Amino acid sequence: MPPIPMTRRGLITAGAAGLALGGAGLLRPAAAQVPVALQLSWLHSVQFAGSYIAQKNGWWRDAGLEVALLQGGPNAPVEPPVVAGTALVGISAADYAAAAVAQGAPFRIIGVAMQKNPFAIASLPDNPVRAPADLPGKRIGMAVANTPVLQALCRLNGIDMGAIQIVPTQYSAQPLLAGQVDCLLCWETDLPVAIEMQGLRAETMLLADHGYVLHSQTYIATDDSIANRRADLVALMAGEVRGWDACRADTDAAAELTVAMFPDAGLDLETQKLQARRQVPLMFSDLTDTQGFGWWSDESVEATIRTLSLMGRTVTPDLWDRSILEDLHG
Repeated sequence: MPPIPMTRRGLITAGAAGLALGGAGLLRPAAAQVPVALQLSWLHSVQFAGSYIAQKNGWWRDAGLEVALLQGGPNAPVEPPVVAGTALVGISAADYAAAAVAQGAPFRIIGVAMQKNPFAIASLPDNPVRAPADLPGKRIGMAVANTPVLQALCRLNGIDMGAIQIVPTQYSAQPLLAGQVDCLLCWETDLPVAIEMQGLRAETMLLADHGYVLHSQTYIATDDSIANRRADLVALMAGEVRGWDACRADTDAAAELTVAMFPDAGLDLETQKLQARRQVPLMFSDLTDTQGFGWWSDESVEATIRTLSLMGRTVTPDLWDRSILEDLHG
């Protein structure tokens, strides 16, 4: 398949990223391919479209990397391959990273893809949840494992969690559509999309808009890799930056590429297009427009640490390491 079609804006952005990479003196001869792996956090979908764009267009190859994109899933945790060195970088989240570090994992967060956490509460317009104050008296469908997320939201907003009825459900929109629950705890980018693909409108309340700050879709690497494989890390992250800038410029093309690359994944093109449109606004902000994709602020680290403390996790700011992005963005 030819490289993904790009808009003029995408070409300009990608060109700037390429110039930055070349200016840093990090490009290697095409013959000197270094094999590395990027461990994804879930099954192949447009959630990782920026990586697919970078791979398909040969941007990593041109930088001297042969990148394998390792599919994640319920039985494929991200952190162990990174610790073991099977993957150079993994896509995780601050809560998972904090849990692993508490058990001795020697890695740090080197990039933050999601500028806003994607957790949301989805409901229907005839019985909407638009603010945390709407939750008492409601039946919320969710995985029991996500109870700490709801607890943190309630504590941040002074809501009595005991007034909310938790209904354990499978990860599906069906319990809401069938009237078994009043709302769902989910990601902004999946169950609301499933609802809209059935011709209905979903009300979504982003937890991030109500104090729940937790870095998500974070890039993790070991201390050893940060110290000894910096050129590989910078080249890998340069491809991610370039790929996600291109995805932002043309989300439909990114969805088309995703479906074409994984024909056996059961992906529906229109669903992937809608998911990409909902995902990209969570990944870019005024901060990334100024500093570049993957950047984060000290304030968001402080807020993430506060949220993690409400979930029983204690971390310090040195879990985050900006040095790879600083090398990349100059």
